[in-house]
Amino acid sequence: MKTRGFFITGTDTGVGKTGVTVNLMHWLRSRGLTVIAMKPVATGCVLTAGCLVNEDAERLREAASVNIAYEKVNPYAFEPAASPHIAARLSGQTIDLDGIVRQCRELQQMADCMLVEGVGGWQVPSTGQHKVSDLADALGFPVILVVGMRLGCLNHALLTYAALSGSGIECAGWIANQPGAQFAFLAENIETLVAELPCPYLGLLPHHPAAGIGSGKSLLAGDFVMEGGDQILRRLRV
Repeated sequence: MKTRGFFITGTDTGVGKTGVTVNLMHWLRSRGLTVIAMKPVATGCVLTAGCLVNEDAERLREAASVNIAYEKVNPYAFEPAASPHIAARLSGQTIDLDGIVRQCRELQQMADCMLVEGVGGWQVPSTGQHKVSDLADALGFPVILVVGMRLGCLNHALLTYAALSGSGIECAGWIANQPGAQFAFLAENIETLVAELPCPYLGLLPHHPAAGIGSGKSLLAGDFVMEGGDQILRRLRV
């Protein structure tokens, strides 16, 4: 059975999940695949033309092979810039994980590959009873872990992987994202994680000053050093 998709999580908030996801979308499209993405829950949204819109979710919508409505990409958009369970409570809404899964299954039928970007880190509460990890489990996709290459990344990456593997969810690999220009020993930190993490190293998204944290520049321009792309394609059986 095809994998058909991946769940994208990160070692923390602001580590560049969206930039990596957008670049993965471009990379898949450059290899002749159609791709679609969701960011089911987003906080810190801005009221635009009467609707709450999240910049990251809009980037995912624009990078997709199929033109779909914003609310299908981001069904839960909250204005408060807070943890999802807090933002939902302040907004008087309830996040329905089953509803997100149904929406994902509908979108899956529209493309070769589905990417779902989580909110925050792996153990962030999404409702009063569930965490981001519960959504990943419900979707059943292998996880791609985005590691923000900055001070503390070794500890964050190893702890996140331990929590991920302890939940019984498969990690398809990890991607290094360089959110800042100044990070000493980038190569040495990547080398350490390659040795320590028992899952494939897939590639590096370098820092781009003009793009800010989590660059969304197109990998077709040679920005994304995708070293493990063949492993992703094998998972999709193409």
